[in-house]
Amino acid sequence: MGLCVVHSRTLVGLTAHPVHVEVHLANGLPSFTLVGLADTEVKEARERVRSAIQNSGLEWPSSKRITVNLAPADLPKESGRLDLPIALGILAASGQLDAQALQGYEYAGELSLSGALRPVRGALPMALALRTEHAQRPAAPTLVLPAGSAEEAALVPGVTVVRVAHLRDVVQRFAAGEGQAADDAGGWQLVRASTTLVHTAPSGPDLADVKGQAAARRALEVAAAGGHSLLLSGPPGSGKSMLAQRLAGLLPPLSDDEALEAAAIASLVGRFDPQRWRQRPTAAPHHTASAAALVGGGSPPRPGEISLAHHGVLFLDELPEYSRAALEALREPLETGTVRLSRAA
Repeated sequence: MGLCVVHSRTLVGLTAHPVHVEVHLANGLPSFTLVGLADTEVKEARERVRSAIQNSGLEWPSSKRITVNLAPADLPKESGRLDLPIALGILAASGQLDAQALQGYEYAGELSLSGALRPVRGALPMALALRTEHAQRPAAPTLVLPAGSAEEAALVPGVTVVRVAHLRDVVQRFAAGEGQAADDAGGWQLVRASTTLVHTAPSGPDLADVKGQAAARRALEVAAAGGHSLLLSGPPGSGKSMLAQRLAGLLPPLSDDEALEAAAIASLVGRFDPQRWRQRPTAAPHHTASAAALVGGGSPPRPGEISLAHHGVLFLDELPEYSRAALEALREPLETGTVRLSRAA
């Protein structure tokens, strides 16, 4: 019998909460039980993890009763980010990995059937939560993430991030009875934040392209300088949309904290683009968007367009065509600068 605990995180709203992946192997009828308020995507990890371990040349404990508990039990878990910690817990509980050496790290990653790792959304909120929780402690855990997610998490200063491409990369480092390999050896690579902080020039439309429109240009400049909302009214073809699309180009580059906030929200829905680091976001939803699409909602809750436009521009083209409920839902966020969602669950 073997017991192992591996650390990870799950997203609830805009926060990455810690999750303890507890794996127990016992004698009995062979089975794989997954408990802990897991969503369908997490429950499907049973098939992905089994195939990934076997196709990586490792031994699957087929004669054991496997129980995986995702603690705390009342916290919802979703997406495939827990595939990697579940696989490592099974390997450590079966004696193929050094369970003690796995401590001091937090893992996240979706496994393919071959054992290769796919990126997960929300890597930046995970790194921000890790930095906040361990700000007063001498050493914070190291994040182990797939390629694509590791570069995103490395944008957060003060957090150590390791990039891995395959399940075997982690196994080779923590194999039972073997010493740890050096950093940057094989597929285990430290990601430095200095190599990912790229300052790029704004790529959107430029107000310099507009000829004439002196009064409207002046209005855009005043609104950008003071951070004001703006309502453009006029006949079709007068240039309202053309001018509004160029408002973000007048705003200054984002500071470090502002860029991290905006990037973390975009990461939650998989829209983070490293090429747009420090650039002001622009959200332009269609006029048929619902109130939940604008202010956020759903199960699990996801940020809406107004949150995705944080520190940037929310452009509502054809404003009278939006539903009254959608426009009323924007009233409080525009006045307070905060989105508060209350739902039964």
